[in-house]
Amino acid sequence: MFGGKHINVTAVRRKNGEITFLEVPRSDKSWVVKLRRIPLLRGLVSIIDSSAKGSKHLNYSAESYAEDETEPEDQAKQQEKAKKKEEGWSLGMIFGVAIMGILSFLFGKLIFTLVPVFVENFLFKNAFDNYILHNLVEGGIKLVLLLVYLWAISQTPVVKRLFQYHGAEHKVISAFEAGEELTVANVQKYSRLHYRCGSSFMMLTIILGVIIYSVFPWDNLVERVVQRIVLLPVVIGISFEVLKGTNAVRDIPGLKYLGYPGLWLQLLTTKEPKDEMVEVSIASFNRMRELDAAIEAGAYTEASVSGGILDPAKG
Repeated sequence: MFGGKHINVTAVRRKNGEITFLEVPRSDKSWVVKLRRIPLLRGLVSIIDSSAKGSKHLNYSAESYAEDETEPEDQAKQQEKAKKKEEGWSLGMIFGVAIMGILSFLFGKLIFTLVPVFVENFLFKNAFDNYILHNLVEGGIKLVLLLVYLWAISQTPVVKRLFQYHGAEHKVISAFEAGEELTVANVQKYSRLHYRCGSSFMMLTIILGVIIYSVFPWDNLVERVVQRIVLLPVVIGISFEVLKGTNAVRDIPGLKYLGYPGLWLQLLTTKEPKDEMVEVSIASFNRMRELDAAIEAGAYTEASVSGGILDPAKG
């Protein structure tokens, strides 16, 4: 998936070799646009917004895969059901999908924040009295849990393929930023790691979380848990700003190393893509740029883009 100024585009290669697109206009409300301009707060807004919109694109990929696996004689029935579903796709249903994406992110983030607290308290409650040391051990446990989780899911065929497409997206962006013509051969020359990736954001929340939590002492487990919940938006907001900062200084000798922890984590969240995966990513990126340019020129409006949630434009 690639997000442009006016449009988000996901490309999927179907079983017959055809590439289809899901094109979703970026119709942000005015108050959302305003919140995106406020430092610290814009990080939380951007993460929640990405979770909501990302769920639509993942649903499209899953539905496309399921459709390709359906027997030919059943496809007509499936298409009829999809048509009825599309006709009944109301604003409330779209809102529901977005809410589920947001809740999934918040629940996952909350669980990942609190589980290390209980694990550390159970294992090291009486090991030492310094709360900062407890915070450091908690951060270490959180990092280990994250690495083990990412490694485990990356062993499954579906997630491994997803991580390969993730790597392809990074390669396309890097090639474009370098001014290269977007061909498979050119794109494959670039690294699958990229400074602005969400994986870097995850690493920053762990590192900065230890620092931020250490500013506020706690006396017992209840205070510690409440503190983590209350400070979670702060950790997210500051991590987002630091991520933007590390990306801004990545070309300055010496300062580029500030972004390395996040790049190291991407060794798990991305895999080297196959040529056909890079081709799909190039198609998605080019389609996004094409539609963005058309909207800017007035040839289309965001509302007239053909890629509805269940009715993608054919490539």
